[in-house]
Amino acid sequence: MAILENEFLKVTISAIGAELTSIINKKTQNEHLWQADPAIWGRHAPNLFPVVGGLINNELLVDGAIFKMERHGFVRNLEFILLESDEEHAVFSLPSSEKTIHLYPYKFDFQVLYTLIENALRITYKLISHDKKDIFFSVGGHPAFKVPFNPGENYEDYYLEFETEQKLTAHRLSPEGFFTGETNPVPAPGNRIYLTRDLFEQDALVFKDLTSREISIKSDKHNESVSVEFPYFNYLGIWAKKPGDFVCIEPWLGCADSVGKHVDISQKENIQHLKPGHVFEAAYFISI
Repeated sequence: MAILENEFLKVTISAIGAELTSIINKKTQNEHLWQADPAIWGRHAPNLFPVVGGLINNELLVDGAIFKMERHGFVRNLEFILLESDEEHAVFSLPSSEKTIHLYPYKFDFQVLYTLIENALRITYKLISHDKKDIFFSVGGHPAFKVPFNPGENYEDYYLEFETEQKLTAHRLSPEGFFTGETNPVPAPGNRIYLTRDLFEQDALVFKDLTSREISIKSDKHNESVSVEFPYFNYLGIWAKKPGDFVCIEPWLGCADSVGKHVDISQKENIQHLKPGHVFEAAYFISI
């Protein structure tokens, strides 16, 4: 475990999955992360690697071989090594091993770096290739933010505000969690999606063509907000599960399979590609 703290925020990260488990606003003493009620959804902010979303038959295809792989990958369940830590910075590492090779046939070091920068937390995904062949992967975040912020407020008091105004189109998922090829418009008057308990009745809202690279959780009842900035991630998922008091804002580089398209990892939609000996980095930011 690591605890980071400055004058604005106090942050706690678990070694299991290198998962963020708490973000406390020191000015208000509000906890802004969902506290993982196992009866509803037992996670806080899992890191997704080496896949994002579900695979048909829970199978990852790599060069003709089949590897069993659960939704969102395996790193969220494994214990990371804390490489370094100080008051405002921590680096967690998950190197490939005999165990991971049987799940995902590449040699790598997957790292998650957390850095406090005043009232913001930077989360950086870093993949170091130790393989002699190209590595194909997806990566993403899945932070769940507590809504409402304060006692006595309602979930419906809150909305998601996008950085820029555009017509929003969500890509629909099947009941099994695979893209159907269908889309539907999402009303967003004034750049806002208003939160309701039924908003995610048909699973996550997944956007593939956003012009916005920042979304904020806000309320007309007060001036507090939580913002997620994702300059390097071109897909975004938004999700919640009834009756949980949370909403997830999920920056993705990668996505679930499509119905009837069980393809090799190298052919998956929005797949990332790392050459031998190279290093990949992408960061997103949570501001309170």
